[in-house]
Amino acid sequence: MRCTQCDGEDLEPGFIEDSGEHSKGYARWIQGSLERGLFGGAKRLGKTRWIIDAFRCVRCSHLELFVRPKD
Repeated sequence: MRCTQCDGEDLEPGFIEDSGEHSKGYARWIQGSLERGLFGGAKRLGKTRWIIDAFRCVRCSHLELFVRPKD
């Protein structure tokens, strides 16, 4: 992998934390535009959730985000 910002080759793995209520501690990507439910939270029922892998470029600190492939 290479950084899309500076073309650096040294990408450090990490993750995006989600510390909200009922969180599992990591962020997920959900396909489709954000729709809010009755109490203001995101509508997620029946939607597939993908874990996000994040990589920080050591050279310029740009973040590259990828969804983890399904098994």
